[in-house]
Amino acid sequence: MFDLNDAAVFVQVVRHGSFAEAGRRLGLPPNTVSRRIQQLESQLGARLMQRSTRKLTLTSAGQDFHDRCAGLIDGLAAAGQALAAGGQEPSGLVRVAAPADFFDFFPMEWVADFLAAHPLVKLDFVLSDAAADLIAERIDVAFRGGVLRDSGYVGRRLVTRSAGLLASPVYIARRGEPKSLQELARHDCVTPSTPTGHTTWRLTGPDGAEEEVQVAGRFTGNTAQALRRAALAGLGIAQLPPAMATRDEQAGELVRVLPQYEYTGRGLNVVYPSRKHLPLAVSAFIELVMGKLDQMDVLK
Repeated sequence: MFDLNDAAVFVQVVRHGSFAEAGRRLGLPPNTVSRRIQQLESQLGARLMQRSTRKLTLTSAGQDFHDRCAGLIDGLAAAGQALAAGGQEPSGLVRVAAPADFFDFFPMEWVADFLAAHPLVKLDFVLSDAAADLIAERIDVAFRGGVLRDSGYVGRRLVTRSAGLLASPVYIARRGEPKSLQELARHDCVTPSTPTGHTTWRLTGPDGAEEEVQVAGRFTGNTAQALRRAALAGLGIAQLPPAMATRDEQAGELVRVLPQYEYTGRGLNVVYPSRKHLPLAVSAFIELVMGKLDQMDVLK
């Protein structure tokens, strides 16, 4: 039989990525945390993590043990906190991962209102179009665009966005306007970076049927804003959501290409590591974002 306290220490080490950070959160010296993990491994008869001077990596046994016990440990902790604190208000640091263009459509004033309503909460935003490793980067909640994939995290779709094909008038004047979806294969398209250098666009046509075409170009990027700017510079045809491209269209700096086609798989999802017992500060921020996005027609 193993010590549940050691299991709780293990969960904190995984969650925060180091003995030092877990010890700081638990009020324990790092060497004590390390010793507790070694004790747990001895009791279980299995190595739970590989250690190096720079990084802790879970073994397959460690990942399985974490997946099985983290929710139970959180439940015990939450039960104790609920009994001890009663009507506790949201507090503490919330690390938020979001797309690079998050604040292009989510006004900073709403964040200010949230912090004013919850004076004990701090927010730390990590903005990138790359998918964050929630555990390794100590992310409490992530907002991710695109298709929600099975990552072992808890997730749900917040909004679904369509995306149109757009290019600059300069590009159209130089290369001409494609008349069919398959003609896109002969055009320069600006797309997210891929290992192969090719991307397959799946778009819904005027009859509601999905069609696909493989596209490529001379510019790729890992943020939506980079793709927008590349399109504005005449580097090719881009897939952009209305929230990002509306002003450019109104100014005549981007024009629709094949307007009868659109990509409807885009969207924004909320993802977090644990299914139950979210900290009050995290759940309060998720509720804010869900409520505000639900009011924003431009994202739908």
